[in-house]
Amino acid sequence: MATCFWLRSCGARRLGSTFPGCRLHPRAGGLVPAPGPAPGPAQLRGYAGGLAGLSAALLRTDSFVGGRWLPAAATFPVQDPASGAALGMVADCGVSEARAAVRAAYEAFCGWRKVSAKGKPLKEAHGEILYSAFFLEWFSEEARRVYGDIIYTPAKDKRALVLKQPVGVAAVITPWNFPSAMITRKVGAALAAGCTVVVKPAEDTPFSALALAELASQAGIPPGVYNVIPCSRKNAKEVGEAICTDPLVSKISFTGSTTTGKILLHHAANSVKRVSMELGGLAPFIVFDSANVDQAVAGALASKFRNTGQTCVCSNRFLVQRGIHDAFVKAFAEAMKKNLHVGNGFEEGTTQGPLINEKAVEKVEKQVNDAVSKGATIVTGGKRHHLGKNFFEPTLLSNVTQDMLCTHEETFGPLAPVIKFDTEEEAIAIANATDVGLAGYFYSQDPAQIWRVAEQLEVGMVGVNEGLISSVECPFGGVKQSGLGREGSKYGIDEYLELKYVCYGGL
Repeated sequence: MATCFWLRSCGARRLGSTFPGCRLHPRAGGLVPAPGPAPGPAQLRGYAGGLAGLSAALLRTDSFVGGRWLPAAATFPVQDPASGAALGMVADCGVSEARAAVRAAYEAFCGWRKVSAKGKPLKEAHGEILYSAFFLEWFSEEARRVYGDIIYTPAKDKRALVLKQPVGVAAVITPWNFPSAMITRKVGAALAAGCTVVVKPAEDTPFSALALAELASQAGIPPGVYNVIPCSRKNAKEVGEAICTDPLVSKISFTGSTTTGKILLHHAANSVKRVSMELGGLAPFIVFDSANVDQAVAGALASKFRNTGQTCVCSNRFLVQRGIHDAFVKAFAEAMKKNLHVGNGFEEGTTQGPLINEKAVEKVEKQVNDAVSKGATIVTGGKRHHLGKNFFEPTLLSNVTQDMLCTHEETFGPLAPVIKFDTEEEAIAIANATDVGLAGYFYSQDPAQIWRVAEQLEVGMVGVNEGLISSVECPFGGVKQSGLGREGSKYGIDEYLELKYVCYGGL
């Protein structure tokens, strides 16, 4: 197995003090918007000069294959969703570049798999840094704990050994909503196991993946171990197919929609590749009569409106018991008006930025219109925000029923629909009446009820009286059509390891 101490000497802690428009927040775990106007494209390109002497190379636009920066025949624009301005032009890779990246990763695997697992993980920092760095730190430490087994059999002259070995080249396909953490959560585990990777980042956010490539190079990761092939939406299908069907690829790791996940599973099936997938969710958020209303409202606010509702574990359906329903809806509406502030992400005080594109806004708008046409009531919000085409008001709906789109279609936006229920059994039935099961949340002060509901919810992760559940130390993943396997935690590295049984006789 190999270990990576990727950001060991990259000066990541100093990013906040040198990155215009950002500051390091000691409790938020990374960079947050700092006071001042939003930077323009020229200023964004100029950021490269201030990242602790490192960032002249961080704003990369070419692909990264075999330790080299390679241009493509064409480029595609990456846009700021708040202003619509172009942030830069990035290499638009195709099938030939994808196959070259796989070959480079395969050639590098032969050496990387043999590197010792003993290394220097990130030291305890004086302040917290980017969430993505914690995955690298975690898995660099886990690499030293990939143990095999010795099994004693009835035969006195035999010993049975179980070895853990890296699977090989991993194709890593990541989404736009967490462009750094989704990469390091996968790549950190893969590299620690001894695998090499080819990363295809989302077309909306390729700069993060390319910056990580530069940091990997500066940290001493050998050529070919970490490769990045950005591409436009036009080329995404064929590039994804190319890396997922390549015979040199042994493992596919994907985070994204269930629809796309099924397509990749089909590609993997033809050559029986190892697969781990974190797909769509439809998270229920249940508030029982015994719940503390203020606590439940705070959890609902955090769970629903994190990243403007654009995470796979955001609460999608709010189920509130009749006895506490009116009090919860009133308090939730007041909290939304008081605490949620729509604006450009670089502006001080902004908690709700733009959605990723206009198509995402249209989806939220469609769900709101559908619900209202079927009897739902708009408590607050309900329409596009005046700031621009990619902004939508934080919206709360009541009188929601199960025949509305917002209750059986993942929203990925700032919409909170509330369904009233009467009994615990009814709430569980509604929560489980879906073919996905990533995360679920519920609030209750009844110990017996807490155990019953936690065990009966058909999800991979449960938040009990807690709206934020993600942590590098804990397993992340779902059941049913929400995916396969787990990421993060001590279990995450297993996704990149094969078990080999060795029978040693003649003793």
